[in-house]
Amino acid sequence: MNHRIELRSYSRELHNFRLRLAISAGFMLLLFLLLFVRFFYLQVSQREHYHTLAEANRISIAPIVPNRGLIFDRNGVVLAHNYSAYTLEIVPSRIGNLERLINELTTVVEISARDRKRFKKLMEENRRIESLPIRTRLSDVEVARFAANRYRFPGVEIKARPFRQYPKGEFASHVVGYIGRINDKDLERLEADSELANYRGSQHMGKIGIEQSYERELHGITGIEEMETDAAGRAIRVISRTPPIAGRNLKLSLDFKLQEVAEKAFGDRRGALVAIEPATGDVLAFVSRPGFDPNLFVDGIDTENWELLNNSIDRPLNNRALRGLYPPGSTFKPFMALAGLELKKRWPESEISDPGYFSLPGSTHRFRDWKAGGHGLVDLHKSLVISCDTYYYSLAHDLGIDNIYNFTSQFGLGKKTGIDIEGEAAGLLPSQAWKMQRHKQNWFAGDTISVGIGQGYNLTTPLQLAFATAVLAGNGAAFRPHLVKQVLDSNNRIVREFGTSPLYRLKLDPANLKAVHNALVDVTRPGGTAAVAGAGAAYTFAGKTGTAQVVGVKQGEKYEESKLDERHRDHALFISYAPAENPKIALSVLVENGGHGGAAAAPIARVVMDYYLLGKLPKEAAAQPVDQVDEEEDEEHQQNREDGHG
Repeated sequence: MNHRIELRSYSRELHNFRLRLAISAGFMLLLFLLLFVRFFYLQVSQREHYHTLAEANRISIAPIVPNRGLIFDRNGVVLAHNYSAYTLEIVPSRIGNLERLINELTTVVEISARDRKRFKKLMEENRRIESLPIRTRLSDVEVARFAANRYRFPGVEIKARPFRQYPKGEFASHVVGYIGRINDKDLERLEADSELANYRGSQHMGKIGIEQSYERELHGITGIEEMETDAAGRAIRVISRTPPIAGRNLKLSLDFKLQEVAEKAFGDRRGALVAIEPATGDVLAFVSRPGFDPNLFVDGIDTENWELLNNSIDRPLNNRALRGLYPPGSTFKPFMALAGLELKKRWPESEISDPGYFSLPGSTHRFRDWKAGGHGLVDLHKSLVISCDTYYYSLAHDLGIDNIYNFTSQFGLGKKTGIDIEGEAAGLLPSQAWKMQRHKQNWFAGDTISVGIGQGYNLTTPLQLAFATAVLAGNGAAFRPHLVKQVLDSNNRIVREFGTSPLYRLKLDPANLKAVHNALVDVTRPGGTAAVAGAGAAYTFAGKTGTAQVVGVKQGEKYEESKLDERHRDHALFISYAPAENPKIALSVLVENGGHGGAAAAPIARVVMDYYLLGKLPKEAAAQPVDQVDEEEDEEHQQNREDGHG
């Protein structure tokens, strides 16, 4: 049997070994090459990128919130200022079980059920805000206690925040307004206006009133601070700092003491008052009663207080002076009288015979005067002093609605005045074109008659009435009403000033103006509808009373105020200015459901003017309704209510 013996081929094995070695070496070389390429990419090509990331980890950029500008009245009384306090804030995105965290926090810092509700509400409204406060205004003891336990609460921190305070509370609340926490809608608006960057770190902004309308001036410019941090994110040192620029201060035209006197004069009644300086447009007082405490809104109002304000039958959040719409009633008559004179439809000495009613030609319907049997012969002067309706029925018919509209609109009625706070209502001054556009109906002659005494479709705001009165008092000079008199920098240097020139001047015959002025002065004297309010005045006091219907009364029925629910009674109005020969103040007063202008509204005007012109403070905080009222005022518009026009 033959056996074959295989001999090893060393040359082959050596060849294979060298081949494997070459492949391994090539593979290793490839790996090193790839590593080198990656190293080159990271260290050379992407150096700037990763250097920036590294610096970002090392350097923290924090916004510095600017101090909000202060708000003063014309005499330097502070109406809004700032103070600093500590807040306990949670970053929801860094928290797992939020409820458990809050429960643990209560063992260190007191957190009430109200705090929890407010925090949940803030989370719903501010989903894009990084940190939200669970507690504000911490005491030093609470700050120290949390600092000692901070390691237990990642995602929770204490911050020093500026807070807004309104030291006068309810007084002038509708003027000053308030700031509130920035919500998602605010963020969207800021982003659309390209202002979001300037609000980094800010948690509040103006919501209504001056705080809202002058937000850009009050907010200031946010600063930046670059800080070096360690691996744990703790600050080591400040690298650079761009300081914030504080918001500008605002000096209002408002006289706070006058505002206070005016608000107290209303007592517990609802209403509005606007007082304007005719020569500048400065708003001296701007009242809407009842008011509210703006401090409740700064940190986000709690549910209980919100429901009390929002559901109140007295509507304290409604700015009656700015948005309240009411028929002007007989306060419209001075402008009608001037229209009749200027358009040559009446002369001061021309008289009409008042039988106690007016009828359109060919009609048996009677538009009745407030006085049964009429006033006999009535000229323009008497028509204003005793508030004769028949005179203005006849005048309205002779003028026609479009002449009434074209003339009285020059005094700002039926349109916005342009005052420097948002939300103003336009009111309504009707015309033929308006009725066709709004109701798709032709204008009827009967519509004009009721407009002549400030009823019908007529609607105005207390602000518009005050503006129109100021234009009348200023002999046709119209200044835009404004609440901010000066914008000041942080050193109280004037940046901007308002009220230096009129918007326009009406071309009115001085003789016609004098005729109306003289009649309005006699309204406040014996025999006039505001004689009680004008009694004993140490200055010449001009005015006109008015009554605005709330509910209609059927023909044949008598309007009996005592039998009506208080909120169904007529509104009381009064416009006035003084001293009549050189007016320093013009105003309008509205008392909701106050009844008669001479009894409820005119006494408030007298209190305000006595203080402003004489420095005389009222003996009582509130002007109470006057029992002894002229028969003319007590019966005014009775017959018109029966016709559905009063």
